[in-house]
Amino acid sequence: MINNNIERVYLFLFSLIPISVIIGSSASLINILIILIVFLIFSIRNIKKEIFNNLTLIFLIFIYFYLIFNSFIAIDFEMSASRNFGFIRYILLFIVVNYFFKLSNKTNNIFSFWSLVIIIVAIDSFIEFYFGENILGYGKLYGDRIVSFFKDEPIVGGYLNAFIFIIIGYFFDKFIEKDLRFKLLLVFIIFVLFLAVLITGERSNGIKVALGLILFFILNKRLNFKFKILTLLSVIIIFSFAIVNSSYLKNRYYNMFIYHFSDSEKLLSFVKNQHYFELYGSGIAIFKDYPFFGVGNKNYRVVTSRDENIKDDYEYSTHPHQIYFEFLSEHGAVGTIILLSLIFTMMFKNLKIIILSRNSIQLGCLIYLIINFLPFLPSGSFFGDFNSTFFWLNLSIMYACNSKTNIFEKK
Repeated sequence: MINNNIERVYLFLFSLIPISVIIGSSASLINILIILIVFLIFSIRNIKKEIFNNLTLIFLIFIYFYLIFNSFIAIDFEMSASRNFGFIRYILLFIVVNYFFKLSNKTNNIFSFWSLVIIIVAIDSFIEFYFGENILGYGKLYGDRIVSFFKDEPIVGGYLNAFIFIIIGYFFDKFIEKDLRFKLLLVFIIFVLFLAVLITGERSNGIKVALGLILFFILNKRLNFKFKILTLLSVIIIFSFAIVNSSYLKNRYYNMFIYHFSDSEKLLSFVKNQHYFELYGSGIAIFKDYPFFGVGNKNYRVVTSRDENIKDDYEYSTHPHQIYFEFLSEHGAVGTIILLSLIFTMMFKNLKIIILSRNSIQLGCLIYLIINFLPFLPSGSFFGDFNSTFFWLNLSIMYACNSKTNIFEKK
């Protein structure tokens, strides 16, 4: 067992993660660094060298060495290195999460606190949706777009998306075997969190959560067929009801998708007028010019802003806003194959264990990882601090929360 005082420190620091993200990327980074420092000072001596024979850990280390290589071939070394060299913190975080979950029997305290934070953010989003500003007065700058506690960034949908499946999995395991009252409470929590993402107006995250919930119920072995059908129908009904009864959501979802997909001329006009498709085309153009290893991580912004590099089919932005085009433009064909093959292997190599174990938190983490790779939907930068923190945290918990996959368990 872990020392009681150290365990309390870990519990406190891990519980702070969702709050630190709201405060800002610097606070989130500091929080994670403190977790790692505590581990390096007090716990690393307990780690046996055999742990580095774990295949998943080897994959993560391989990704790190690839990213270092990617820095040296990048258009701008400093821009790429600032992101790539820092990737080591996610490898250490993966180790720490698995270590802590192996030795502590109080990890549910973390999920309980995270649930409280996420529900507060969801309620705050509803308040802003109906009154035009959240409880702190934020929201006026973005009109109908929901910002909640993020003040000047409409990213609350992505934030909720990152935790929603962990929270649903936690409540699912907590309530599904209890009486009807608790099951109804579970369903209510799921729908509240789902609606909270929808009302943010972030179409991509709304679609991802809807598809993720469908996938969660399909793969969940603890539900009978009848319950799955009823739940899936409820998701569709609530999705439709929310859109029909809100002119803003109707415009964001119905008018922007269903209406424009009704015939070829409307679809063609829709594609031509979407800035995202211009960015996708720009990502493809850069890939064609740098087909093998791309321009380097975080270097899309460099080649689309330098006068000597700008071409007619280059569109300036920080990144192409779609994960596959980001990989192709910044890592080329070789880098994309390396990254996707390693990441997908880590995600799916324990799929049978995840499904048969009936661990809903683990399944929820897997669902979140999967919906990150849905094609064509816009996304944030995969290696940016905001998205990387969520992705690698979910991957870490997916392994750590099941004794059959935790890297510190004897196989």
